Amino acid sequence: MTLHPVIARVTDRIRARSEATRGLYLERMAKAVSDGPVRAHLSCGNQAHAYAAMGAAKPALAAAKAPNLGIVTAYNDMLSAHQPYEAYPALIRGAAAKAGATVQVAGGVPAMCDGVTQGQAGMELSLFSRDVIALAAGVALSHNCFDAALYLGVCDKIVPGLIMAAASFGHVPAVFVPAGPMTSGIPNDEKSKVRNAFAEGRASREELMAAEMASYHGPGTCTFYGTANTNQMLMEFMGLHLPGASFVNPGTPLRAALTSAAVERAAAITALGNDFRPAGEILDERAYVNGIVGLMATGGSTNLVLHLPAMARASGVILDLQDFADLSEAVPLMAKVYPNGLADVNHFHAAGGLQFLIGQLLDAGLLHPDARTVAGEGLAAYRREPVLTGGRLAWRDGPGASLNDRILRPAADPFAASGGLKLLTGNLGRGVIKVSAVAPERHVVEAPARIFHSQEAVKAAFRAGEFTADTVVVLRFQGPQANGMPELHSLTPTLSVLQDRGLKVALVTDGRMSGASGKVPAAIHVSPEAAAGGPLARLRDGDLIRLDAAAGTLSVLAEGFDSRAPATADLSANEHGIGRELFAAFRRGVGSADTGAALVL
Repeated sequence: MTLHPVIARVTDRIRARSEATRGLYLERMAKAVSDGPVRAHLSCGNQAHAYAAMGAAKPALAAAKAPNLGIVTAYNDMLSAHQPYEAYPALIRGAAAKAGATVQVAGGVPAMCDGVTQGQAGMELSLFSRDVIALAAGVALSHNCFDAALYLGVCDKIVPGLIMAAASFGHVPAVFVPAGPMTSGIPNDEKSKVRNAFAEGRASREELMAAEMASYHGPGTCTFYGTANTNQMLMEFMGLHLPGASFVNPGTPLRAALTSAAVERAAAITALGNDFRPAGEILDERAYVNGIVGLMATGGSTNLVLHLPAMARASGVILDLQDFADLSEAVPLMAKVYPNGLADVNHFHAAGGLQFLIGQLLDAGLLHPDARTVAGEGLAAYRREPVLTGGRLAWRDGPGASLNDRILRPAADPFAASGGLKLLTGNLGRGVIKVSAVAPERHVVEAPARIFHSQEAVKAAFRAGEFTADTVVVLRFQGPQANGMPELHSLTPTLSVLQDRGLKVALVTDGRMSGASGKVPAAIHVSPEAAAGGPLARLRDGDLIRLDAAAGTLSVLAEGFDSRAPATADLSANEHGIGRELFAAFRRGVGSADTGAALVL
């Protein structure tokens, strides 16, 4: 199938824009590869320190003839998605031994849960944790002892941070090893109803707690299609998972077999063998375009619009918001997974999942079929699904048709002709809106502004009954420089209730919304942010704002707007407590949201 002209054009534009940075990156990676196997350059003393605790594996490590694999793990047992990783090192060691390799845990990286910190002060560290994860993984790999790396991470900032590190160590092959989603709990729409009822005072805290616990109930990724599961999709589209590995539940024989196979594959693609696949060669412009196509086709999390530019920059590839917008227009929305539908990721996987989706997009010319992957040349292998036959892992052709067209549809008969993301531009700056879960009649909202500087102030106004007419809620000073750009998902029940009462309501913010948010129109990541003197800082209560997702505009209709002095805010409350004082340098040095809101790149 001929590559779709929009896919080709956007890729060529990215390639041209990135020519200098990508060229320098590849030169550095080639130099690192040409230096030869890393352990050959360590002194005897260096190596003795590295191998001292490795017992029977020490002779093989000292000989430096067998590949040595480094594990970078985000294990903790506070994140349900990462709890399964507790048992992975032992499993990986056994698989490595069978593959003739050695393995060491190189280091751990922090992994915080946005579900725990949602609406709390700790959320102000969330986005910055991505860069901390990249730094921590860099420290782990800095020992320079590894011929390939296995990255154990799933959730929101963890995978992007690990990709940034894998790209920085792009001369080393990288295989990402997922843990899988938890089994299905109560339906997500039932949970949402209880949340809305609680926001209105119609449900008790005990009822809310029971619903939440029935939804988030066991090991594995939360089952809605938020940032964590969008990450897993992305790793498959970008060729860093084994085919079909993303959505196999924890604790199953197939999950264990896929983990062992990932270890075997990592051992096979080092410079010591005949199929060398360094991460830097896989992470090129084709991989990032394929990832964005997957994001649009599935209606994935808006958080990846922040993360992908930072990830790409680590490998010398420069992405722009216009790339996302153009690809969104060309890629059909083929999946309906909560919050864009009623199904969860287990239902999506059972309906044909990523294998059906990738096959359809390849046949439509919407993916680069020749992209390099850890599995081999091209994406064709990712049309195949893993199965256990007689206890042995094998791959078979994935489904050629959707097994549930209420969840998953072919490219020729999608849920919508374009993807779930729109770029917004206008005199309020640049931002994005996820429209895949927003009813078409709500794609345009024109209403007076109500200005707030905190989530709690919005909730207080709601409790006081102050929202009685159509309103655009402007929540500013929520950008990375102001307070670390927290997610504002805790506002979703409040705004949903107003919308259910028949009001036209929208949110405009320089902050983020969760990948679990959706049905309320929200212009997010607005740049420049208010703390940097951006246009949002010049808004006043009552200004008429027009958010037009159809036209891709975000504007204020007010005389003399450009000549107003920007408002300032007292941000001192964001500077201390729950570790926030440790991140002052991040707030001072962070980049803008439209370039990835990164400090380290």
